[in-house]
Amino acid sequence: DVQLQASGGGLVQPGGSLRLSCEVSGFSSSDYTIGWFRQAPGKEREGISGIRMRDHNTFYARSVKGRFTISTDNAKKTVYVQMSSLNAEDTAEYYCAAAPRNLIASSILRPSEYAYWGRGTLVTVSS
Repeated sequence: DVQLQASGGGLVQPGGSLRLSCEVSGFSSSDYTIGWFRQAPGKEREGISGIRMRDHNTFYARSVKGRFTISTDNAKKTVYVQMSSLNAEDTAEYYCAAAPRNLIASSILRPSEYAYWGRGTLVTVSS
């Protein structure tokens, strides 16, 4: 079974940084995609970043490009998102998800493309 475990959330001051981790298990090949999403209270779930595990191509939403970096440690089967220059608008529950195929660029930030979801980890940006 595919399982994902997100961690690393917490309280951070505006302008600060935080790294989220997503431990992934259950895939026997590299033909899958990991996405990071977030959902703030009263808002729709938003795709913020994704990585295709076959070629390690990365993708970012405009709202986080230049501030967030997605990466992977294959040995640990973990996908990270390093977040910097955080502001109050980044406050949300963050989720990682997996799609069992190599998503194309136009689909990689769409929640509907992902079949497997981990529990969220809360990020609060506040002074």
